Amino acid sequence: MIRRRSPSRLSGLCRGLLIDVGPLRRSRGLRVLVAGQAVSVLGTQMTTVAVSYQVYTLTGSSLEVGLVSLAALGPLLAGALIGGTIVDYADRRRLLVAVSAVMAALSAGLALNASSRPALWPLFVCPVLAGGLGTFEDSAIGAVVSNLVRRRDVPAASALFQAVFHVGLIVGPALAGLLLAGAGVRFVYWTDTATFAAAALAALAISPQPPTGDGQRPGLRSLAQGIRFVRGRQVIQGALLIDLGATVFGLPRALFPALATTVFGGGGATVGLLYAAPGVGALVGALTTGWVSRVQRQGRAVAVSVIVWGLAIAGFGLVTWLPAALALLAVAGWADVISAVFRSTILQLSTPDALRGRLTGLQISVVTGGPRLGDLEAGTVASVLGDATSVVSGGLACTATALLLFVFLPDFRRQHRELPLVGPTQADIRKPVTRTTDLPG
Repeated sequence: MIRRRSPSRLSGLCRGLLIDVGPLRRSRGLRVLVAGQAVSVLGTQMTTVAVSYQVYTLTGSSLEVGLVSLAALGPLLAGALIGGTIVDYADRRRLLVAVSAVMAALSAGLALNASSRPALWPLFVCPVLAGGLGTFEDSAIGAVVSNLVRRRDVPAASALFQAVFHVGLIVGPALAGLLLAGAGVRFVYWTDTATFAAAALAALAISPQPPTGDGQRPGLRSLAQGIRFVRGRQVIQGALLIDLGATVFGLPRALFPALATTVFGGGGATVGLLYAAPGVGALVGALTTGWVSRVQRQGRAVAVSVIVWGLAIAGFGLVTWLPAALALLAVAGWADVISAVFRSTILQLSTPDALRGRLTGLQISVVTGGPRLGDLEAGTVASVLGDATSVVSGGLACTATALLLFVFLPDFRRQHRELPLVGPTQADIRKPVTRTTDLPG
């Protein structure tokens, strides 16, 4: 006789697996912030596609399209690093409102430029400025989230933002394609303007987020103060370095066009599938994170996730059957988002509020700069040893880096969610600060 699982057991299993939305019920501030970011991310991804499309339409040059992306690298890093020092100096709610308003104005500028005879230079200037402001906004959000939820809800809140980002990453470009074919590029830009206005209203709805630190003015000295805090703190070092190693060695995006042709015998459609597969896996991972809040040893969870990532990438470099390759890339994307949830949690719970903007900025600079260094590494090795060898060696190097950091950073290996926050020394911050461990739960 076959026993059927009771509905209650099935519902319990689903609750334990699917993404935990409990923090949204418990925190009004988190609800409005997530809602604002959901529409904002969607609009940003739509505009990214629209800008590339319009630049190519005006110039007929793929090089010009690539230069738009390259030009944004400096502002992206500056927005993360210097922006993090501003986040720790000013009221974070006001910053979120101001940044969203300026980004709405930039999108409106693109829409106005598309109204008559479009010029090329706004398609470089506006996205570059928006990119820098975007990482600035990410630093502010990273610093705010742990003040809106209980300590034990931080992993689930991080997973919610990961889900929002990856839904936007998949839906945004698809929606942009439909709108470009129908309403046109100007409508896409005006839609993005409206999404930033919605994000500004959402930021207004959260509680004030005044600074809690020593009043250190934004700039390089303030940034150096944040970097000094990282020294000697292996938990934070591990979270940053393990991601840097993974993105530099284990992210062979630059080789996808060549592999699509030489290994899988396809064309543009195959290239698109290779680029899409990690995003699909990441979305599945983000939507099935109901278990992450129960994990106590988060440093170990990061290491295991990155090892899975590296092995999946190495396996991808060995296979020649496209479905298997896509499955392995999806596994890598799944492991990537799980790692991101735990790394973000570690950073938020191991950093005092007064330094959280700067440390979040450091994390974002790694997330932003690592993949671009990874493109260079993959291309360089491929030019000497071949594409497949570059992918396999990169995946193994990613795995080896994770294992080495796990062995040589014992505090990272032993990290436990319930351990008290290590407070800043006088060399780090001159005044006492409110700590995340003071929150209930």
